[in-house]
Amino acid sequence: MVKQEKLFQPPEHYKINKVIKRNGRIVAFNREKIANSIYRAAVEVGGKDRALAERLADQAVRLINQTYPAGAIPSVEEIQDLIEKVLVEKGCYQTAKHYILYRAEHARLREGKIERVIMEDNVPYKVLWHIFTWNVDHKCDTIENLNKHIRKGTFPDLVKEAEEAYHLALRKAVERIITRISRGVKLVIVAGPSSSGKTTTTLKIGEILNEKEINFYSLSLDNYFKDLEEHPKDEYGDYDFESPQALDLTLINEHLSQLLEGKTIEMPRYNFKTGKRMRERKKLKLEKDQILLIDSLHGLYPEMTSKIPPKGKFKFYIEALCQLRDKKGEFVRWADLRMLRRMVRDSWHRSYDPERTVGHWHYVRRSEKRHIVPFTHKVDYVFNGSLPYELPIYKRYLSRHFPPMVKKYEKDPKKIDAYIRAKRVYNLLNQLDGADDRCVPSNSLLREFIGGSSYRY
Repeated sequence: MVKQEKLFQPPEHYKINKVIKRNGRIVAFNREKIANSIYRAAVEVGGKDRALAERLADQAVRLINQTYPAGAIPSVEEIQDLIEKVLVEKGCYQTAKHYILYRAEHARLREGKIERVIMEDNVPYKVLWHIFTWNVDHKCDTIENLNKHIRKGTFPDLVKEAEEAYHLALRKAVERIITRISRGVKLVIVAGPSSSGKTTTTLKIGEILNEKEINFYSLSLDNYFKDLEEHPKDEYGDYDFESPQALDLTLINEHLSQLLEGKTIEMPRYNFKTGKRMRERKKLKLEKDQILLIDSLHGLYPEMTSKIPPKGKFKFYIEALCQLRDKKGEFVRWADLRMLRRMVRDSWHRSYDPERTVGHWHYVRRSEKRHIVPFTHKVDYVFNGSLPYELPIYKRYLSRHFPPMVKKYEKDPKKIDAYIRAKRVYNLLNQLDGADDRCVPSNSLLREFIGGSSYRY
């Protein structure tokens, strides 16, 4: 036992502090990511020993220290090669095998993403740069600067400036839409992942179109859900509402096409209490000069609008493009911000425990990666749905929920993803000072999530 404790003694320091990602970005070296990747591989082959994963991670770091001189910047691939070496040398053959297969599968997926460069650019760099420079100019590009606004009493000023910037950016976007309408666009689709701000932004687009005397009809696709027994299910038998297959895509496609051809449709009506379509239908026909405006989680999914020519539709994509760095210099993940939004909204709107939202977020992200992200390279406009001031507000709503959540998930090998996510977001909230939301206007996008909105959803 004494020999084993000495063998797994954690390294006293890291000789490297940066690594090169596959897309060329240089990021901070993170020993916890090594431990998490080892534990994930172990769980897949029946392992449950988190402590062993931590010790193996320390062995990997020790080998990295031996391999590279101080200040070197190895690649992610080189780091993973050394992790494999440690797993094999320590006799963890099944874990090593799964780790190797996992790497190979992800390499295959990367090679298959033909269009990835354009939106990795799935990351819109020009938009991000504009957002980041605005944040720098307004001293809200880091958590520390946000905390300074709160401590100095200038947080309400930041809220006001950010709201003005959001509305100005949206007006510019709608100008682009109107230009395309004049060239024959008849369908405007507002699409984006969960809690990106689609609903409020769509309502505001409608307001601006009204101001400009553009005749439109706002069509909800919620009535096109399939009967509940037809919904796809996840591996736990829960209904998967995040999948586009939960919608009657064939009927949506047919009805949208018929409406734009000037025909009358009989739109279904869906009862969410019973999970079934009602017998009652609604007849609908567009006026001669009317366009259609829809917001949909899966608005980019090809099967939804395949009958409509590309020149006849405008695809407006919204994502919470948060450009805020934490105390380690890492940018806050967009999906983490959206999860916090959904945690707050679910808690008051659907009476869900925030833990439930975190526990199911893995399925939300999986659906986004399968059914939304692959089609972002074909959008007409990318819009930022994040607000630079919102994270301190979530601290007041959610911080207390995380300690028991982290503790619970830590002991459940099947919830490793939820544990990692909960721990990461809790660490993020701990860096922030809490802020009061009374300075947030009632017409703010943020009110869609925290409540108190002047809009009816």
